Amino acid sequence: MPSVGAVRQVALSAGRNLDATLAFWHDVLGLPLHSRFDPPGMAFIMAGEVRLYFADGVPAGTVYLDITDIDTFHAEAKAAGVPFTAAPAMVHHDVNGLFGPAGQSEWMAFLKDPAGNTIGLVERKVS
Repeated sequence: MPSVGAVRQVALSAGRNLDATLAFWHDVLGLPLHSRFDPPGMAFIMAGEVRLYFADGVPAGTVYLDITDIDTFHAEAKAAGVPFTAAPAMVHHDVNGLFGPAGQSEWMAFLKDPAGNTIGLVERKVS
């Protein structure tokens, strides 16, 4: 029987300015451009093994990315003028190890790119 595997690609809005959206994902988040096609005006950025597909006409979405040292990233990005919709905060203390090692806490911070996509940054911390 066929089986579904890992996430391969996620579609996100590029908004009306593909250049600004790609610059944000590369310059702020440090993710590499995989490829770009003009026309029609679409691009792919790699987040680990997952392709993020950006094009106009795609609705804004939410993607969660693992990060190390969320507090330092938040402080540096905020000082550089990156607007956050939510500062780093603990969202779950994983007592039973449901989402990772038992006893760790999951911390998240949220920001938006120029196209209105929401980025959730996620760090697991030892409590």
